[in-house]
Amino acid sequence: MTENIIVIAAHPDDAVLGVGGTIAKYIQQGKNVTVIRFSYGEKSHQWLKKHVTKKMRKKEAESAKEILGFKKSIYLGLEEGKFKQEAKKIKTKLKKIIKKQKPSKIFTHNLQDPHKDHQAVCNIVLEIVDNIKIQTEVYMFDIWNILNFKRIPYPRLYIDISDTFKTKTQAIKCYSSQWASLIFLLGSIYSKALIYGFSHQVKFAERFFKIR
Repeated sequence: MTENIIVIAAHPDDAVLGVGGTIAKYIQQGKNVTVIRFSYGEKSHQWLKKHVTKKMRKKEAESAKEILGFKKSIYLGLEEGKFKQEAKKIKTKLKKIIKKQKPSKIFTHNLQDPHKDHQAVCNIVLEIVDNIKIQTEVYMFDIWNILNFKRIPYPRLYIDISDTFKTKTQAIKCYSSQWASLIFLLGSIYSKALIYGFSHQVKFAERFFKIR
């Protein structure tokens, strides 16, 4: 039976930034990966009409999907900044997806990420997993918590992405509309992959915290 993995993120580019190398690695290993996005990131270009931004950002995400190799993307369509208020709209759907797929692992945002949408996604995911009492491991990934000196008291999972790091960076380049954020984040992504890899005697690695 093929192993199912679910990645649950706030915005179109978050899954690639936080888990891109691991997604590509799992695809190489023959696993099924589903990426669920809470929003289209429509507020990233507030000078454009929302439907224009949504179309642009979805197109970028679908291009990145082709590079990483996973088959299924799900967009829940919540409004940025209002995930807590709108959570009722998607909890039933999210529960059904998780129950149906019975994933061995779920990857989502770190509770200590300073972005409020990222925190909200993690809290909603944990609430659902605890509610349905499914036997799955839940791991947190980093985006904006670039320098974190506070110790996180959870077991760590390191995935060797030495052979998929290039694939990850190619997928990141699909998000050209996010160039301002990427300029800031790319150095961190590269340096962390090197540091985590060095600590485990490989070239590049991604690190996750097991919260469930």
